[in-house]
Amino acid sequence: MDIAALRNDTPGCAHRVHLNNAGAALLSRRTLDTMTSYLELEARIGGYEAANEQLPAIEAVYGAIAELIGGRPEEVALFDNATHAWEAAFYSVRFRPGDRILTGRSEYGSNVLAYLHVAQRTGAEIVVVPNDESGQLDTAALADLVDERVKLVGVSHVPTSGGLVNPVAAIGRITRRAGVPFLLDATQSVGQFPVDVEEIGCDMLSATGRKFLRGPRGTGFLWVRPGVLDRLEPAVNETAASVWDGKRGFTWREGARRFGTWEMSYSNVLGLGSAVRQALELGPDAIGGRARELGAALRERIDEVPGVRTYDLGRERCAIVTASVEAVAAPDVKAALARHGVNVSVTTPETSHLDDEERGVHPLVRLSPHYYNTEDELDRAVAVLADLARSVQPR
Repeated sequence: MDIAALRNDTPGCAHRVHLNNAGAALLSRRTLDTMTSYLELEARIGGYEAANEQLPAIEAVYGAIAELIGGRPEEVALFDNATHAWEAAFYSVRFRPGDRILTGRSEYGSNVLAYLHVAQRTGAEIVVVPNDESGQLDTAALADLVDERVKLVGVSHVPTSGGLVNPVAAIGRITRRAGVPFLLDATQSVGQFPVDVEEIGCDMLSATGRKFLRGPRGTGFLWVRPGVLDRLEPAVNETAASVWDGKRGFTWREGARRFGTWEMSYSNVLGLGSAVRQALELGPDAIGGRARELGAALRERIDEVPGVRTYDLGRERCAIVTASVEAVAAPDVKAALARHGVNVSVTTPETSHLDDEERGVHPLVRLSPHYYNTEDELDRAVAVLADLARSVQPR
């Protein structure tokens, strides 16, 4: 990769050390130009007219996403965020009393709330699969738990609260053998490293545009395997999802489009398409290799600082690094980094319910580099953490 050129094409790199790519990555100039050009077209000729004129480009976004994750365009539906995409899949599964939902300790907070909602409403049961000794989901325990009562396995590929990468291909082999639908939350993984739905073996996958894909906020997508469609009943119906028969009936549209909605921001859609194409051009393998290297380098640097420690779990880890400074609250660490021009996030128990239930470590500072970051930027962030740690040590 030509890192200098990539940084030059990323306006935000000139002003901040952006280590918050697990929150929202920096837009490239090409993506920004794509979005503003479309908005200018809407302003000149009208919203419906602009969409009609750009329809081929809009439709091409489905194909680009499919290429990125190893699917087909008709298997993709677009959404305004990853949570709505995930919910469209989850709430299409019909649960009854006694049905089981299997999930892991690293599951995202919104997903857990949806599980609780459905459990309270239907009498289904939530079963949390334990972690193994490394902190990743224990696939042997999962295999033991899968039986005729299990209606869904829902797992986060990478948690919002750490660098863990769950063994999703092994999970997919288990669910395929058992014939149980597998819903994968790939919000933190798509765009950070290669994600292939056939290799993983999931049946549904949700993701966002704003994180490691470097797309705009307000974008997300859902991929659905055709073979699972007859087991799903979309929870919402509208003109984009079905075709009226002219009387009192309708038929669902083919493929994943039955989960989508008619109205959307086409400026955002085209921005997402631009970001996906850039990821394809750079190559998911190259992106993943550099992101993992930066994450490992940052984790190693932090662990060398007295009074600062990291908390990431799993045998395989990615570019998300969680840390704490002894005797300093995580929001105060974030504020100190911000004063030095470094962007980070803070994890919370509310977004990591099941993980915090077991470990009780949140809130933590979350630092997440991406391929356009440099080692010098990592050093700047670690220097701030080291100064902060020294400042609170007893004299």
